[in-house]
Order: sequence, then structure tokens, then C-alpha cells
Amino acid sequence: MIKRAAAAAIGGALAVGAVPVVLGAVGFTGAGIAASSLAAKMMSAAAMANGGGVAAGSLVATLQSVGAAGLSISSNILLGSVGSAFGALLGGAKKAPSSSPPAGPRAEGDQPGENVPQVGPPKLPLSSEKHEK
Repeated sequence: MIKRAAAAAIGGALAVGAVPVVLGAVGFTGAGIAASSLAAKMMSAAAMANGGGVAAGSLVATLQSVGAAGLSISSNILLGSVGSAFGALLGGAKKAPSSSPPAGPRAEGDQPGENVPQVGPPKLPLSSEKHEK
């Protein structure tokens, strides 16, 4: 139970902390959109599609606003909740049971590999060997 709670807390913290890092890496910085970045290419494409300007409320405008000012408290709470749920889900994941039979006493002659002839694959002649006639 503690492992799942710790994973939930870490997942929430990572989700909230990763947003500014990722947005900055893409080019949405506090000082505006970074030149020659993915954000600049997105802004250019949005402006060309919209007749020269970026529409208010568009993805580029929203990401630029978040990159400059950060997320609101309610957005951070929502993002932290989703990250916590995802962390708890991953932290509570269990391994699939193995498909091997349980170990236990076996009857004589019931051991794996017992009474099975050990035959290897046939040996093929090497191409460097010459056959004499």
C-alpha cells in the first residue's frame, strides 16, 4: 500500500513539474517563443493558416500563455490528480504469474527430460570438405 501511495505522489509531482520543462524545451519560454524552435514553427504554421495572425484560444496561443505565465492553480490540481492516478496505476502493477507448473514432488519417470532420447541435429558437411570418389 505504501508503494502505491509513493508512486502516486511521485506521479503527481512529476506531472506538475514536467509541464514547464517540456514547454521550455519545445520553445514556449517565459520571454516568449524561442527562435528556430518547434514552437516557432508551430506559430508560423498557425499564422499562415489563419491569414497572418495566431487566433486567440488556439493551441499555440494557449501553450504560449502557459509557457510565459505558468499554469493556474486549478490546472495544476487537475494535472497533479491525473499524474497521481497514473503513478498509482503504474505503482500497483503486478507481474503476470509465470506459466511454469508449481514445484513439487514428482513420481519416478515423470522428471522433465527423463527417458527422452537426446538426439542432436544432423551434421551437414562443411563446404571446405572435399568428397573423394
